[in-house]
Amino acid sequence: MNFVEELRWRGMLHDIMPGTEEELNKGMVSGYIGFDPTADSLHVGHLTQIMTLIHFQRAGHKPVALVGGATGMVGDPSGKSAERNLLSEDALTKNVNALKSQLKKFLDFDSDAANAAEMVNNYDWFKSFNFLDFIRDVGKHITVNYMMAKDSVRKRLEGETGMSFTEFTYQLVQGYDFYWLWKNKNCIVQMGGSDQWGNIVTGTELIRRKDAGTAFAITTQLIKKSDGTKFGKTESGAVWLDPKKTSPYKFYQFWLNAADEDAKNWIRIFSLKGKEEIEAIEQEHDAAPHLRVLQKALAAEITVRTHSEEALQTALKTSGFLFGNESVDFLESLSEDEVLEVFEGIPQFPVSKEELAGGISATDLLAEKTKVFPSKGEARKMIQGGGVSINRQKIGDASENVTAASLVKGKYLIAQKGKKNYFLLIAE
Repeated sequence: MNFVEELRWRGMLHDIMPGTEEELNKGMVSGYIGFDPTADSLHVGHLTQIMTLIHFQRAGHKPVALVGGATGMVGDPSGKSAERNLLSEDALTKNVNALKSQLKKFLDFDSDAANAAEMVNNYDWFKSFNFLDFIRDVGKHITVNYMMAKDSVRKRLEGETGMSFTEFTYQLVQGYDFYWLWKNKNCIVQMGGSDQWGNIVTGTELIRRKDAGTAFAITTQLIKKSDGTKFGKTESGAVWLDPKKTSPYKFYQFWLNAADEDAKNWIRIFSLKGKEEIEAIEQEHDAAPHLRVLQKALAAEITVRTHSEEALQTALKTSGFLFGNESVDFLESLSEDEVLEVFEGIPQFPVSKEELAGGISATDLLAEKTKVFPSKGEARKMIQGGGVSINRQKIGDASENVTAASLVKGKYLIAQKGKKNYFLLIAE
C-alpha cells in the first residue's frame, strides 16, 4: 500500500514536501502527528489526523502520536482569532492521559511489529529545558523575519487582538518537537492539517539549520461541511469521542444525518473500506438516496471503531425506538444515565410512584399529573382517536389505568403523542 497514493484517492492530501513520497517508498519510515490536550477528550475534528496515522501504519510505517503536554501550555495561534486560556499542569496531565487511552483504540501500540505505534509527550523533553538554553540552542536558528512571514502569525498581527510573545514562540516550540523526534526517534516526517503547514515547515528548517538534516512534511485537507457550517459541530456543541461527553447514539446520528454530498466525501476519509467497495456503496446509494445507504455504512463503521459493536447496536436500537418500532424492552439493558441520554431534549415530568401503585387513569396521568396535554378534554380526544401510547402500547380507553407495573426499569414511562412527540415520565 502506497501511503501518499492512499491519501490522494481518498481526497485527503493537501500539501506534500518534494521528495517525501520517494522517501516513504524506500521502506518503513517513522512519522508523527501532534494532538493538543486542551480538553479531556478528542472530538470528530481530530479524526482526520487519527485516520492519517491509521493509513500510515497500514502502509507499513511507524506512527508516533505526540500529545502536547508542553505545547498545550503555550497555545497554537494557527486558525485562531484570539488567544485561548492556558491550562494548569494538573489539568493538562489529566487531559494527556485521557487522549492516550483514546488513541489506543485506533492504533496498534502493543504488538511486536517493527511499526508498532508509539506515544510521546513533549513535556518530557521540555520540562528541564530552561529559557536561556532554548533561545540559545533553538531561537538563534530561526529569524524573526521567517516567523513573521507565516500566515498564522501575519493574520493575527494584522488583526485587532494582536499576538502575545507566548503564542509567537509556538512555532519554535513545535519546530523543536520535530527536531527532538528526528534526533531521538528517527522521525523524518511530520503530518497534520493544512493549517499546520507553517509550523511543520519550521521544524524541517530547524533540522536543516541546526544539524544539516533532512525531514519531510505532509498536510491533509481541512474538512468542511457542504452547507458551510463547521465540521464536527452540532447545535449542542462538539461531537466528542468520549461516550460520556457524546453518547454513541448521538455520535452515530451525527454521521447518519450527513448530507449526501458530505457523506460521499467523508466515507473516503473516515472509512477503511477500499475504493471498489466505496464506489459500490455509492452506486447503491445513488439508486435509492432515501435509504441513506452511504450514511448508514459510514455511521456504523466509525461508531464501531470509536466505541464498539455493542455501542453500535445500542445506537441502532435507540434510533429504532425513536424513529421506528423498536420495543421499550431494550431500555432495560441501559444504565440510568444512558436512558436519560436517549431522552435528552425530550420533555420530562415527575410522577408519584405511590399513586401509580394504585393506578392512575391515562387521562389524569397525561393532563393532570403531568402536562403532556394542556387539558383532560384534549387528552380524551386524542386517546379516542388512537394517537396516544404508553411504552409503545396504544391507550384504547381514556379511563384506562396506568400502574407501577408498567414502569420501565422500575422508574420510567414513555408517553407518545402522535408519531414523533415523546415525553419521559419519571416515577419518584
